[in-house]
Amino acid sequence: MGQAPYELELELWLRSHSNKEKAAAMAAYMRDQFPFLGIKSPERVALTRQFLKEKGTPALEELEAVIRALWKLPEREYQYTAIMLLDKRLKGLDAAWIGLLEMMIITSSWWDTVDIIAGRLVGSLFARYPELIPAYAGKWIESDNLWLRRSAILFQLGYKEKTDKELLFAFIRQCADEEDFFIRKAIGWALREYAKTDEQSVRAFVKETPLSTLSVREALKRIGA
Repeated sequence: MGQAPYELELELWLRSHSNKEKAAAMAAYMRDQFPFLGIKSPERVALTRQFLKEKGTPALEELEAVIRALWKLPEREYQYTAIMLLDKRLKGLDAAWIGLLEMMIITSSWWDTVDIIAGRLVGSLFARYPELIPAYAGKWIESDNLWLRRSAILFQLGYKEKTDKELLFAFIRQCADEEDFFIRKAIGWALREYAKTDEQSVRAFVKETPLSTLSVREALKRIGA
């Protein structure tokens, strides 16, 4: 018999450490959006690292197939593990990987995966390939998919002084009238992070822009009114 595919070995490895009681509690915490294996984050990371130590991280030419296979599995820990694998290969990803990241944003979507994908993976890719920003973030902010809009607002979270503030402010203005909690929260979060770099610009923007109470409260949480 041949060796099982990498993703199957990884699936079975994590599944062998499942815990039904913890799984129920973890699913409830996430509003029962997804089933869980019941492996909390520190244990999951340790188990994945142990697996990678023995099996290695998939080569780039194999990685997409592994990610897509993990993403299709129902339990949430597999999506977290897929993100971890991508993060380990992040510096080797070229512009073509944006299609996979977009799929991950719009499939099995919730804040727990989308925020890491947007702020960490997409943010890193866009920083290295800025030509992707108008082509993708510009499309996402116009999308009917709220997770794509949230990603467009959040991808600059780690940019600090390299933040394109005019783009950030333009995207926020575009979504400022939305009533969705996740969009309002994203607006406040993005502004709060940028305020660590340019407090005055954020203060001025909040003062002159009609924003929800939630967005304003989040934006000014660290710097005060």
